[in-house]
Amino acid sequence: MKQGTQGFAGTAGEGAEAARPAGNRCRVPAQPAAAEADRRRDTGRDRFRDDADGRGSARGEHTHGEPAPPRPRPAVQRSSVRGQVLAALRTALVSGDLRPGEVYSAPVLAERFGVSATPVREAMQQLAQEGAVEVVPNRGFRVVERGARELAELAEVRALIEVPVMLRLARTVPPERWAGLRPLAEATVRAASDGCRATYADADRAFHGAVLALAGNDQLVRVAEELHRRAQWPLVGGAPGGGSRAELVADAHEHTALLDALIAGDLDVVRALVGEHFNGAK
Repeated sequence: MKQGTQGFAGTAGEGAEAARPAGNRCRVPAQPAAAEADRRRDTGRDRFRDDADGRGSARGEHTHGEPAPPRPRPAVQRSSVRGQVLAALRTALVSGDLRPGEVYSAPVLAERFGVSATPVREAMQQLAQEGAVEVVPNRGFRVVERGARELAELAEVRALIEVPVMLRLARTVPPERWAGLRPLAEATVRAASDGCRATYADADRAFHGAVLALAGNDQLVRVAEELHRRAQWPLVGGAPGGGSRAELVADAHEHTALLDALIAGDLDVVRALVGEHFNGAK
């Protein structure tokens, strides 16, 4: 399929990234509440400590004979913050605010998010595992540079996986099941019309994932989603993989046309639309 945080363009180094014109980028708000929870974890300011026999002892308000309140669970807070930061970084990546070839430091990104550097590093490590960034020792993380050939290869692999499954489902899934996907298809059209590539990327993956989920194969859905996400990363030069707004709108309308054909049971049209959809994938 074809395919911001607040000003993520950058120069190499641990200190600062240069500001980039805002344009029509999607904005990701800072998270002060999450920041406070994460700072509490990093500084170790728990109100209760384990004593020698494993019970919580109070540092202030607890009175004798009164059971100590349960300890806070900073690990849960940290997981929540890390997940939010990861989602925001993925948004910045898809929108082009994290530019290929540039190095971004965790402390500077953390300051912009309003969190400590720890969840940012953890989120960036996750992106490194996915192949979106690479670690630069003592500096930060560099966004991987990728070209049109890699994008074409991803589209080919996605077609090899998804097209046969869609054609099989077209022959076996009843019309009412396809009709249930109408809101997801319409969501891609709205997102494309708004022009936010990150929002469109999410809606696009949601629609494709829902279609493939009808096959009842969780592994298929996971593999296809990973390939789809990689296909949405920006190209060399900072250009997002999703193309122009007009291309996004055209791509989204292919979803609704495909759904119409699936509901009507017109296999010839389904075959033609699916082939066109992936041949034009970016």
